[in-house]
Amino acid sequence: MSNVKVYNMKGQVTGDLDLGALFEIEYNEPLIHQAVVTRLANMRQGTKGSLTRSEVRGGGKKPWRQKGTGNARQGSTRAPQWIKGGVVFAPKSRDFSKKMNVTARRTALFSALSKKVTDNEFYVIDDVTVAEGKTKEMIAFRDAFKFEKTVLIVLCEANELVVRAARNLEKMQTINVDLLNTYDVVKNSVVVIAKGAVEKLQEVYGE
Repeated sequence: MSNVKVYNMKGQVTGDLDLGALFEIEYNEPLIHQAVVTRLANMRQGTKGSLTRSEVRGGGKKPWRQKGTGNARQGSTRAPQWIKGGVVFAPKSRDFSKKMNVTARRTALFSALSKKVTDNEFYVIDDVTVAEGKTKEMIAFRDAFKFEKTVLIVLCEANELVVRAARNLEKMQTINVDLLNTYDVVKNSVVVIAKGAVEKLQEVYGE
């Protein structure tokens, strides 16, 4: 079983926590890659679009006669080489979304989290709180742990003060445990999770 230390916001050890088998999933890079690709694809709006030569206005009449003018032959002003002409292979609105079954998503998530635990990039905090919602409070928290890379803070429940205090820091991201996903875990170097959030994951996904 994986045992990790539990810290407070000042970086002091307050106890330990057994993460259980849920955080001992074997590292599965192909599955994690699939989960990340699926997440990024589902974030795409797919609303871009341009007009082809059959959709732009005008061009019903041949610009000039075929021969004798000295100009290159032209059949329509809607051709791509003309100003206000159509676009060659114009992009069209489409659905980029991909599907991934629930079991695979869950395995990818806990495989990524288990990798963080193995690499000592996983910290459990007894309670992620700030008194005033000031950025300086999260800076003090970051400095207490000497975090230099990107940090993902996983909250047990919505906390507007913590979100407000962290949102001005470029290398710090907050997320509710209900929205935790493989992409955000992989994107950030360090995962900081509230003890209550770990217990919630164990309750929902534990055997």
